[in-house]
Amino acid sequence: MPIDPDELGSQTAADPAATLKERLRAQGLRLLVRSVPDLRNPDVLADLRREAAMMALHPEDDALDDWIEQVTYWEAWRHS
Repeated sequence: MPIDPDELGSQTAADPAATLKERLRAQGLRLLVRSVPDLRNPDVLADLRREAAMMALHPEDDALDDWIEQVTYWEAWRHS
């Protein structure tokens, strides 16, 4: 349910967050905030590529790839 700006009135910046949390709690929900890497950032992409290249050099890389292939249900990924 969207927040009606008229309901907020002259609240401080923290008050709308509290209002949102109260509304979520009333619905049996809780606010959850996650931070994820920003893939639009060239520095982040460069770091991920560097780490992937390092992982590919691991002596057990082929064995790990084989194991992932065996335990992953790829059909579920195709339909999501």
